[in-house]
Amino acid sequence: MASSRTAGLSDFRLELTWRGIILGAAITLVFTAANVYLGLKVGLTFASSIPAAVISMAVLRAFKNATIFENNIVQTVASAAGTLSSIIFVLPGLVMVGWWTDFPYWESFAVCAIGGVLGVMYSVPLRRALVTNSDLPYPEGVAAAEVLKVGVGSRGATAEATDENKKGLVALAMSSVVSAAYAAVVAMRAFADTIAGYFRIGGGATGFGMSMSLALLGAGHLIGLSVGLAILTGLVLAWGVLTPVLTALHPVAGAAADVALDVWRHQVRFIGVGTIGISAIWAIIQLAKPVYTGIVSSIVSSRKRAAGGTEADALPRTERDLPIGTVTLISVACFIPLAILLVIFLQGSAVASLTVPLVIAGMLYVIVAGFFVAAACGYMAGLIGSSNSPVSGLGILSIIGAALLLLVVAKSAGPAGAPALVAFALFVTAVLLNVATISNDNLQDLKTGQLVDATPWRQQVSLIAGVFFGASVIPPILHLLGKAYGFGTGPHALPAPQATLISTLAKGVIEGQIRWDLIGIGVLIGIAVIIADLLLKRTKGRQLPPLAVGLGIYLPATTTSAAVLGAVVGWAYNRWVAKGPNADIARRMGVLIASGLIVGESLFGVLLAGIIVATGNATPFAIFGDSFQNVATIIGAIAFAAAVVVLYRWSAGMARRMPSSP
Repeated sequence: MASSRTAGLSDFRLELTWRGIILGAAITLVFTAANVYLGLKVGLTFASSIPAAVISMAVLRAFKNATIFENNIVQTVASAAGTLSSIIFVLPGLVMVGWWTDFPYWESFAVCAIGGVLGVMYSVPLRRALVTNSDLPYPEGVAAAEVLKVGVGSRGATAEATDENKKGLVALAMSSVVSAAYAAVVAMRAFADTIAGYFRIGGGATGFGMSMSLALLGAGHLIGLSVGLAILTGLVLAWGVLTPVLTALHPVAGAAADVALDVWRHQVRFIGVGTIGISAIWAIIQLAKPVYTGIVSSIVSSRKRAAGGTEADALPRTERDLPIGTVTLISVACFIPLAILLVIFLQGSAVASLTVPLVIAGMLYVIVAGFFVAAACGYMAGLIGSSNSPVSGLGILSIIGAALLLLVVAKSAGPAGAPALVAFALFVTAVLLNVATISNDNLQDLKTGQLVDATPWRQQVSLIAGVFFGASVIPPILHLLGKAYGFGTGPHALPAPQATLISTLAKGVIEGQIRWDLIGIGVLIGIAVIIADLLLKRTKGRQLPPLAVGLGIYLPATTTSAAVLGAVVGWAYNRWVAKGPNADIARRMGVLIASGLIVGESLFGVLLAGIIVATGNATPFAIFGDSFQNVATIIGAIAFAAAVVVLYRWSAGMARRMPSSP
């Protein structure tokens, strides 16, 4: 691939345009709707950056003056859809606990908009610490950059570089088509989407499963081997130690799968929360110095820009964030409506007399804890990608912290005030979660921008626009789905798994019914992993990222095992092509293959979500029944393995046949 360093760093370029903002807005509205539905249905959302980049390139190709920078702005705007929709992990809880009967538009909009804008502001001083001066892999950010560079091409490049760009576009397109086609056959139920097996061990039970998702495999390639092995360590702890031990300690009759999964959901996952929590705290401690340096650097940059002339010109365009003064003013401007919003929420409640201390506590929690959660969430996005970042795990930690704080502040409320405190904790956590997820997303986008030489402040402005577009459509979608299906329980209700869990936790903390022992075990495991990581770094020069270990415990095995497989496949592929000609080109082609696997399945996921919403049928393409699924598992596994082998061999062969490396 030709170098992403384009000629010149002038501000005179086609980058932040009205047509890019409008196109990004249209994509945001569609992807937000799809993400809200899928998140409530299965508890997962997909990152919209890569599909948005592909759509943007297809549309803007009609304009001769379209640039890679304008396409980058479009995907930055649209990326808000995949992250802002994470509000569904908390906000439906207000309906589930009976505080709201529906989703009042302006309150719901304000929660999303205020939290989202604060998330953008918090990410500004984090950019240098977590993007510019960091070696975090940012798998989706890197993939989006590769998609943009291949799609736009390199004007004025050498013949070899141009040829590589063309071949790279073919590789991206081919793997996208294969991934989408595979996902379509899975939707027909001709291929099973998961391989799983559960069994008894003495009085206990355990098992293992893997999602046959080409997108997850591609993400694994991009996260790298060290993170993949750390996730594997967490998987082994969860399913090789914790689940069999806990099931054996309290034997229960029933199928091995039911017993093992029940213990994992209600016990092991909380251990994972403890591990993630202490690992996040450790990550924040480690980030203290670079974040401080980033803030100081932002202040220096702002002074240079204010000085103008040659001093401003000396600051590279690729290092120009929103001025730190502007960041401060916008943040303060958000705090005022946030305070009003919290006051309105408490009016007429059983704790209305405690409005002042509760609002102050809620504000401080969002302002202070929000920054730390944003830093931890951004770090995890850089480590494993936005799609796989355990936002719901941070939501769990956040609701526990909010509930404990409110208990201290409103200890005089008594049992009569408990429902109001539960609802207020959920409301504050909803704002906090938006701060974290948008910061998570913005840092991923800024990594993409770094790789294509974009201007940081323009991306930050465009993401603010994306926040408002997404916030405007989330309340009516929640209203529609709530009226049509309901949440939680019922024959046709959307499960809303994270909202159910977080609501239960809020009640548990405030009513004194939470398993601190399990979270404590997770903290001890996290401390042990942190020590192991430090020892490995000092003695072997290797690492065992503690957060990734926590993810392996907390996230479903079907999701993480596919990513681990992808990390191993990517490592093996890179070692294999290193022995042949054009090794660097072959490695870049491998990244494009992995990126295409994410693109294809993501785009099909958007299409499928739209059809599901339109038809009301959860399986609109299904043509095979349950009786076929044993066969579907076998042929699906064969097709999955064949697709991976054929695509990577073809990619390496294409690179080797090229005349020389550019």
